[in-house]
Amino acid sequence: MYRSGEIEYRALPLPDRVQVPPEQSRAQAEAFRDRMARRHSVRDFAPDPVPEAVIAACIATAGGAPSGANHQPWHFAAIADPAMKARIREAAEEEERAFYSGGAGDEWLAALEPIGTGAEKPHLEIAPWLIVVFAQRYGITQDGARYKNYYVPESVGIATGFLIAAIHHAGLVCLTHTPNPMKFLGPLCGRPEHEKPVMILPVGYPAADATVPAAAKMKKPLDEIMTVFR
Repeated sequence: MYRSGEIEYRALPLPDRVQVPPEQSRAQAEAFRDRMARRHSVRDFAPDPVPEAVIAACIATAGGAPSGANHQPWHFAAIADPAMKARIREAAEEEERAFYSGGAGDEWLAALEPIGTGAEKPHLEIAPWLIVVFAQRYGITQDGARYKNYYVPESVGIATGFLIAAIHHAGLVCLTHTPNPMKFLGPLCGRPEHEKPVMILPVGYPAADATVPAAAKMKKPLDEIMTVFR
């Protein structure tokens, strides 16, 4: 991204101001809260195609997320190729079978029981798109020098949150799948060794008969997740 020695501090007037009166601010915050409350993690996808431009716009939103030292330590591989999706499903299910056959431990499996997950991952093939999120352990300048990235997990987590919100805003659904370790994803997607796959998001439209686990609707109330100091 950078060439050594070419970046220096330069102040710009705030380019975009979104400030509104307090009443409108509250209305907008509550409207967004209500919209995001309709977001669901979905495992039942329709095979209907989604235009690439929609996926690109969602990823561009993620690319605008804040990051440590503005190093933007992420890359997003958008996959629609059926053969690639089939290979990802095959590898994911191999790892998941080991996970559910005892590798996870009894406590973890018990915690997942109300969610209804299992080793079979057909959505990895049915969803029209898979977005693989890569975290860059370090960066490479345009002239080939290596530089340190900062707060990589936090930065990539924020960007992924932006991406999920954008997907929902676009009228689509997705599911978070964490590869463990699925090291083949880097070579499959043509990514360098210093990038680690941290998330796969199947993205598309929900199937007509899509369901979600009832337990997933049980969210902590506001007074359990917020403390106010006046």
